[in-house]
Amino acid sequence: MTLLATTNTMKSQRLILAVHCCLALVYAAPLPERDALTRAAELGVSLAKKILDDIPRVHDACVKTTGLTLELSAEAHNLEYLLSEIGIPAAPLLKTISEDHSLAESLSRMLEGLDLHRDLLQNLSDVLSSTETLKLLLADIRDLSAQVQQMQQLAQIPMTPSQRNIPHVSSRLSSDYKVQVAAHLSLQQLRRFTQDVFRCLRHIAVS
Repeated sequence: MTLLATTNTMKSQRLILAVHCCLALVYAAPLPERDALTRAAELGVSLAKKILDDIPRVHDACVKTTGLTLELSAEAHNLEYLLSEIGIPAAPLLKTISEDHSLAESLSRMLEGLDLHRDLLQNLSDVLSSTETLKLLLADIRDLSAQVQQMQQLAQIPMTPSQRNIPHVSSRLSSDYKVQVAAHLSLQQLRRFTQDVFRCLRHIAVS
């Protein structure tokens, strides 16, 4: 083999090795946007967990009527009819992301539900006697809402303002008992919704 042939062979081998190294780096490195979205979802999971931890404390501080507990009971079921009478809107339905339920739709519904409960509880804070723990809960809801908005930006999903109108619930509460029931039902619904948010964000984080 001539010196020229040997040199060309060595150059070819180096070129092949360089191509293999480049391909390995391409396949091994995660997409920056996806990696950032995963981290954002993980932070969202932590914020949702914080809200779930807040809710029992807020309920204990704001709801003093005997028999109104966060856990479902026969009396709680009997209060369901007051949801429409008081004017508490239902939370959006959240599902695990699939071919029939996109990331965009999931994040949009999360944001809609969080904004719904923030406005609802903010309205109730005007007629509740104890609101210090409620203020902390409202701050955590705002933080999670901002985190979901960041996830929309990372996923390049256009943000559309909610068309839902939140009724002025406090004006419909004619007695202290109804104030207590409204706070109870709102916190109970927020807990169920946040549990769904927690599961959806965890699914996004590990996908």
